[in-house]
Order: sequence, then C-alpha cells, then structure tokens
Amino acid sequence: MSQLKARIVKPFQNKLLNPLAKWLIGRGLAPASYALLETTGRRSGLARQTPVGNGLVGEQFWIVAEHGARAAYVRNIGANPRVRVRIKDGRRQVWRTGTATVLPDDDPLERQRWLAASGPGRAANARAVRTFGTDLTTVRIDLDPV
Repeated sequence: MSQLKARIVKPFQNKLLNPLAKWLIGRGLAPASYALLETTGRRSGLARQTPVGNGLVGEQFWIVAEHGARAAYVRNIGANPRVRVRIKDGRRQVWRTGTATVLPDDDPLERQRWLAASGPGRAANARAVRTFGTDLTTVRIDLDPV
C-alpha cells in the first residue's frame, strides 16, 4: 500500500504542493507553522529547498519526514548534514544554520504529538504528514548559536 500511496502522493507534492508552498514561504505569505529546509544536493552540490512544518523548539528544529529515507532531503542530509532553515521571526523571516541528524529509532508518531502540542498550527501539519506519509522518520536539526 505504501508504494502505491507514494506513487500517487509524491508527484502531486513535488509538482504542485511544494512549488506553491516554496513560493508562499519565500514571500512571507505562508503561516508561521511552515518553514523552508535547505540541504545540499548529494549529487549536484546545489542548494535544494523543501517546505516542511515549522518544528522549531528552543535551539532545535524537528521534522517528521513523510517518506523517510526515500525523501530526497533525507538522502541529502545523509551525504551532508549541514543545513539551513528559513523560519518566521515575528514579521520577518530568518535563515538559521545547523546540523541535521536522522533518527530512525525515534517514534515519529510520538514526536508528532509532542510537536503538535508545542505551537499553533502544528497539529494540522502533523495530520497532513500522517495522511500523505508513507514511511515516517524523525530528523533533528541542532541549530548553531545566533
């Protein structure tokens, strides 16, 4: 079932939802519950941006990857864990750098419950990830000091 789901969901996300979300985030029009993750392409070496739920909690940024190790950004993190996240800070947007770690032994559903309780709008993102996700995996980003 998850392979069939991935074959349907991934093209919809990659061709329609993600470009729209990137455009909205880039112009500051997306809700604060969304952020932009920037990784370095493992083959191209180019910056790759992916919209994600805003998982900022203190000096860490948490993501529950919908497609686990098959997600391009998770594979990019495996090749180069240095990343940036673009988040709203009041009315402005800021880039924060950090080091990402994939946590395959973390319980992604429990992590989503924890994240959903930590900020407004996060419960809706958690529902969307569970609905569209095929292989949930947790990623933690330890942010560099400001």
